[in-house]
Formats: sequence, structure tokens, C-alpha cells
Amino acid sequence: MTDTGHNEMSWAGWGDPSRAAPLPEAIARLLSDGLGVSGATHVPASISDLRLVPTRLASETSDEIAAVIGEAHISGAHEQRARHALGRSTIDLLRLRSGEPLAAPDLVVFPGSHEEILALLELCSRRRVAVVPFGGGTSVVGGLTPEVGAFAGSVALDLRRLSGLVAFDAESRLATLGPGLRGPEAEALVNERGYTIGHFPQSFEYATLGGFAAARSSGQASAGYGRFDELVQRLRVATPAGTLALGRAPKSAAGPDLRQLILGSEGAFGVITELSVAVRPVPAERIYEGWLMRDFDHGIAAVARLAQDGPAPTVLRLSDEAETAIGLARPDRLGQSDGEGCLAIVGWEGSTEDVLSRHEGTTRLLRAAGAAPVAGAGDQWARGRFDAPYLRDSLLDAGALVETLETATFWSSVRGLYAAVTAALRDSLTEQGTPPVILCHVSHTYRSGASLYFTVVCAQLPEPIAQWRRAKAAASDAILRAGGSISHHHGVGIDHRAGLGNEIGDLGVGVLAAIKRTLDPAGILNPGVLIEG
Repeated sequence: MTDTGHNEMSWAGWGDPSRAAPLPEAIARLLSDGLGVSGATHVPASISDLRLVPTRLASETSDEIAAVIGEAHISGAHEQRARHALGRSTIDLLRLRSGEPLAAPDLVVFPGSHEEILALLELCSRRRVAVVPFGGGTSVVGGLTPEVGAFAGSVALDLRRLSGLVAFDAESRLATLGPGLRGPEAEALVNERGYTIGHFPQSFEYATLGGFAAARSSGQASAGYGRFDELVQRLRVATPAGTLALGRAPKSAAGPDLRQLILGSEGAFGVITELSVAVRPVPAERIYEGWLMRDFDHGIAAVARLAQDGPAPTVLRLSDEAETAIGLARPDRLGQSDGEGCLAIVGWEGSTEDVLSRHEGTTRLLRAAGAAPVAGAGDQWARGRFDAPYLRDSLLDAGALVETLETATFWSSVRGLYAAVTAALRDSLTEQGTPPVILCHVSHTYRSGASLYFTVVCAQLPEPIAQWRRAKAAASDAILRAGGSISHHHGVGIDHRAGLGNEIGDLGVGVLAAIKRTLDPAGILNPGVLIEG
């Protein structure tokens, strides 16, 4: 009997199917009248209707895997294969709707220990079987669709059974946890001891700690708590070449920090089997507010000032005029124009004294910048902060093409990057006969720069995957020309692999390839993800 663990995410879209909501009337009107969207897309009636490619794994190899993992913890059933076939990018969901056979893994395995994973990797290296580490299944860059054609088969390595609190060091404020814990599960375990991890990305409810680390996740409160890769202090990693135990101290001069090889490696170098993260006391006070800026340019100047000179908020986000007007930053106003201006969401978490002090200083700066408070906007954002992917599903179901992309750069280049990516997306999609609505917000801030997060909506063409790939390629070229990074927190996967090569150059790719050859000589781990081969 297969171990399935926690509640499954919707097989046809995002999250909890009961939370899917119909489109607001104003958004439906915009789709039909403004963008020419007509006709709903076909969604398979049930998971059993999905077509999967036939399995290729030899029966004797399956038997060997069962001997390592245990018969009760492996599955070749249609439903398990289908649930582990795709991530949650728009391209993934369009593939699901296409009716074409999905390249699902031949077998899904649920190991229960580091030692089992080591043994599995040795076996799969010997048998030339590709291994795809699987956490929450939330990748939006093709991180779960590796190139496995050259292998004798593929297995999805689901880490949900590695999901406990291994150790808690209150003096060092470190929690050692299993990588298969979802965000809420991990947060609950440390909350019981009076602490918080403070990592709340939009995927928080379904993504796992191992996935956060492997993709360099950045949460909505990263301005205060830091990115997840900054929180990770120790790692235990199973690789085909053996075990890596990394992180003897918070900082070290003992050569390059090898933790950085694993953080962001997306399962291509090894499988994280245990990690220690820094925690902080559960905040006594949380305040979230909305502030209306005159325009995006003035808003950028204000949030840069806060990020650089303080007092730094815990949450700091800024929507452009289009996103503010649509209401995407404020779910209670979805599809309703608030007039001109740009909405900033500002939040403070911590001790009461600290929060009140920072709130006072931030308010003084925002008022000096000409911003005005928007009653209730901050609390409404906090209540709906994890809901946007459900809207994406509803838009796709209605026949729209909707996708997101993100990038980052230094403050001196933010405005130029914003203009370049917006123009590239608009020009590409308009040339294809589907003029888009393009929304953007500053999603994460640092002393030296910030990230930009774009949402694009337009009508679907008969070949929507090709339509989006063309627009995404234009945007990626614009990002690199304007001095941005190909990804700030979504990762590389398959989709950004060419962009990564352009960003770090042939020599940089060669360094990554040499690491891959050392840790994974047979190349079985997530082949084609991050780098070719």
C-alpha cells in the first residue's frame, strides 16, 4: 500500500479545489470586451482521463527499487504517476488540457530515510534510471519535466515521509527539519516552541522546505526575515557519489561555502534529506497597511529609501498603476478601479516596541513622499495573500492565457528593466494578434536593488504554449539586455536554462557541469534541469 501522506494538491490546477472561485464579473467583462477572450478551455473530467506515456522501467529494476524502499512505499498507479508528472506553470497546465500524453514518471517512490535515498541513487545510477526529486510539485519553470529520453526509465522521488522535527536548538535558534515538510507544517512545529521561520512565499501552503532550499525561494516577508537561502544554516544531502554534510558554523572562512552549491541546484546535484534553518520568536505584533503612491516612479523611490535607509519594514511591496487599477494587490477590489496611483503594501512584525517604532518611522517617510493610507488594504492583502494562483486557474479555464515571470536588478536599473520587459511582452503578444494586459509589482527589496514580478493576460491562440514561449523568449532577452537576472525566486528548471547560460556565460556553465559530474557521474538527477546533460 503506497504511503500518500498529507492532503493532495488539486491534480488539475492549484491548491485546494474547494477554494476555486468564479471570475468576478468585472474581470470576465475585461476578458471578453477588452482582450477578445471567448470560449472556455477543456479540462479533463477526472485524473483518470489523463493520458500518460507508457512506462519503460524494466520489471527487474522495479523489483530492486521495491527491495530498497519497501513495497508499501512505491507506486506505479496511474493517479500517482499523473500527480507527479507536472509542476504548476501555465505551460504545465496547458499540457494537462491539451489531451496529449503526459511524460509521467514510471514509478513514484516514497523513501523514509537518508540511507534509503543513498541506496536508491546508487541503484538508479547503475541501472541508468533518471531520478526526479519531488517536494510540493509547485515548480513554475519546468523543474519537474526533465529530459529523460536517454535513460532506461524515470522515478519521482517524493520526500513527504521525511517530514519531522529532527532537533531544536533554542540557544542557537536553529530548527532541524525534514525536507518533505510543507510550509504550514514546518511553521506549526516551530510555533509550538514559540518561534517562527518567517518564510511565506505564495506557494507556502503546498511547497516544501526542501523545495524552498533547492529553488532559493523568497517569501513575502523577506524584507524582514530574509530569503530562505539566507535562513539555511546546515544541510545533509544524498548524492550518487555519497553524502554531503554542510554547515559547521553560521559563517566560515574554510574555503568556498559549499552550501551554496546545493541552494538553488533544483535537485540536479543531490537530494536534501535534512536542513537546519534559523528561527525567530513568534512576533507579538503584526501590522499590515496599504499606502497609495502618486505613481510607480515615485513609489520606487520611496521603497528604495526604506530598503536602504530604514526603518525597514518586514513586508514591502509596490504595485504599478495597472496592477493597482485591476486590484490584484487587493482581493476585495478585484476588477474595480481605485483611480490613479500605485498601491504599496507595508507590514511590520516583531515585538510591540519594535513594531511601533518602525511603523512610526516608516509612516513619517511615506507621508513625506506624498503617500496616503488606504483603509483596510493591508489587512485584506494579508487575508488573501495566497489566493492569486486560484485566479490564474479561473482565467485559464475561461480561455485566457495568463502567466507570470520575475526578475531582479540593482536600483539604478529597476525603471529601465521594467520598461524593457513590459515593451517586449506587449510587442511580442500584440504582433501575434493577442494584445495583453501587463501588470507588475516590486515583490522583494534589498539595500542594493529589488525584484520585479510581472503578470500577463491575453487571449489564447490555438497553440498557446508556442504563443507564450515566443513572448517569454522576448522578455528573457529584454531582461538580459537591461541588466536583470533571469530569475529572482522561481528558479531555472528547463524553461530558464538558456537564459542562465547567457547570464553566467560558458565558463560559468562549465563550472556547474563539473560539479554535476563530480556529484552525479551518471547524470541521473533531474537531467536537463539547470544545465544540459
